[in-house]
Amino acid sequence: MPVVPISAAPFAAPQRIGPFAALLGWVLGCALQLQQEALWPPGLFAALALAAALLVGGLLHRSSAALVPAPRQLLWLVAAALLAFASTGLRCVVFDGQALTPTLEGRDVLLTGVVGDMPQRNESGLRFVLEVESATLDGQNVAVPPRIDVGWYGSAYALGGEQVGPQRQPGDVRAGERWRLTLRLKAPHGSRNPFGFDYELWLWERGVQAIGYVRAGAADPAPQRLAQTWTRPVALLRQSVRERIVTHMEQRQFAGLVAALVVGDQNAIDRVDWDVFRATGVAHLVSISGLHITMFAWAAAWGVGGLWRRSARLCLRWPAPDAALLGGVLLATAYAVFAGWGIPAQRTCLMLATVALLRLSGLRWP
Repeated sequence: MPVVPISAAPFAAPQRIGPFAALLGWVLGCALQLQQEALWPPGLFAALALAAALLVGGLLHRSSAALVPAPRQLLWLVAAALLAFASTGLRCVVFDGQALTPTLEGRDVLLTGVVGDMPQRNESGLRFVLEVESATLDGQNVAVPPRIDVGWYGSAYALGGEQVGPQRQPGDVRAGERWRLTLRLKAPHGSRNPFGFDYELWLWERGVQAIGYVRAGAADPAPQRLAQTWTRPVALLRQSVRERIVTHMEQRQFAGLVAALVVGDQNAIDRVDWDVFRATGVAHLVSISGLHITMFAWAAAWGVGGLWRRSARLCLRWPAPDAALLGGVLLATAYAVFAGWGIPAQRTCLMLATVALLRLSGLRWP
């Protein structure tokens, strides 16, 4: 066994802090950029990214190993923070450049695109996200945001103060279908109520930079369903399961709750029920979160382990506890994807996979 010099002992612990310092720096950089009231020019973000890359290159060089560990970890933190700040800013600049052109607001644009997720039906009509493939105005190609929140209303409706006449009833729209629609577009605007819901920010998080409604009146071109694509198989499966739940359950109130827990469709729950859930403090229990994913992972691991132990051949090839651990993580991830793959579900799956990897590799952490 090699002998470690006593003088090197004080530096053993700080050497482990490098990854944690970089992780902390990345989080700080992202958080700092999100506080910006206005975006910088893309060249400035690119310069910060270049500076971060040069700093990382210097830290990876052999000559930097002679640095005292404490300043070295601080430099890793600064480099990660700069890189995170720059990359987040550049993504925002690119995304902001895809915003709806003011000259297209209030104009009827002919769009061809694919329904990106499960449509939501309510008392006024249908809502869905259209992932645009092409757009034309007066026969000329125009640039519009790649994702548009579409409303297809079945009766008189007002959007932004403009009265819309009687519309054709919205058809049976399914996830993954390609449609050709005439939309009247508008840039999203949220209310500035203190501590209130920020509608514009919510759309930004979903990658939506324009809203519009289908022009399907008697004098407008009829919407056309062009084809059923298979680019959204999970969303199409979720929609089919949701429809079966709503069809086979007599009480609409309970059907919405079951659909929310099975396929992660929180919009299926009535607003009155949401008010009750918030007042009683159980709103987090009816939204697919880390609690649901973890419980599903535990149940799946228990089931996989029980089935694995029934086969002596499988147990000789791979230990049942390891198979149960891996099976639980994989099945929980599949459930999270089926339930909409929201941020809480992604975070939980990442943590479950990290713990499983550490246990399977036999590493001690921390």
